[in-house]
Amino acid sequence: MALFSLTTFVIFHFGLHRTSLSGDLAAGVLWVTLLFAAMLGVNRLFVAEHEQGGFDAFLLAPVDRSALLVAKAAALFAYLVIVELVAVPAFFLLLAGPSPGQALPDLLWILLLADLGVAVVGTLTSALAIQTRARDLIGPLTALPLLIPVVIAGARATEPLLGANGAGAVPLKWAAILGLYDVVFALLSYAVFDFLLED
Repeated sequence: MALFSLTTFVIFHFGLHRTSLSGDLAAGVLWVTLLFAAMLGVNRLFVAEHEQGGFDAFLLAPVDRSALLVAKAAALFAYLVIVELVAVPAFFLLLAGPSPGQALPDLLWILLLADLGVAVVGTLTSALAIQTRARDLIGPLTALPLLIPVVIAGARATEPLLGANGAGAVPLKWAAILGLYDVVFALLSYAVFDFLLED
């Protein structure tokens, strides 16, 4: 995932023929790259359980089945944070200038809000796709439409932070949309995961 992000930023760096990006273009490049990198992790999230019979063992265990949802979402969230620890400095170095300045603290908490939504939705769609033969295709096809609000809200929230004239204030409307998205899909995933696991 980290290697994919770095490679994509290098391609944009040389492909766009610009010394730096700013505003909506910089935000779009950052969020689309992170989203597609996350898809690599989503596709592999339940592969071990599927191939080694972990699902059957978990269904026989006397534990709450939602624990698997929480554990996998937490693992994916941790992977996303680790990827961003590598990808965000590379983004500023290659595409947005070497000095993030005052944009970095606000960017980090917006990324964490988005990571939570991606982790929950990615876990749910990965559990659904793993039962199909074309899981590498079905996973992204089901996850990407559901994650469009995350990309839109994340890009709009970070656009002022990446302005050419320095970081501006984060639009709280878009940050609130990210938070609301996280809550809604966390509750929805918790409600349907038991039935999804049984089927």
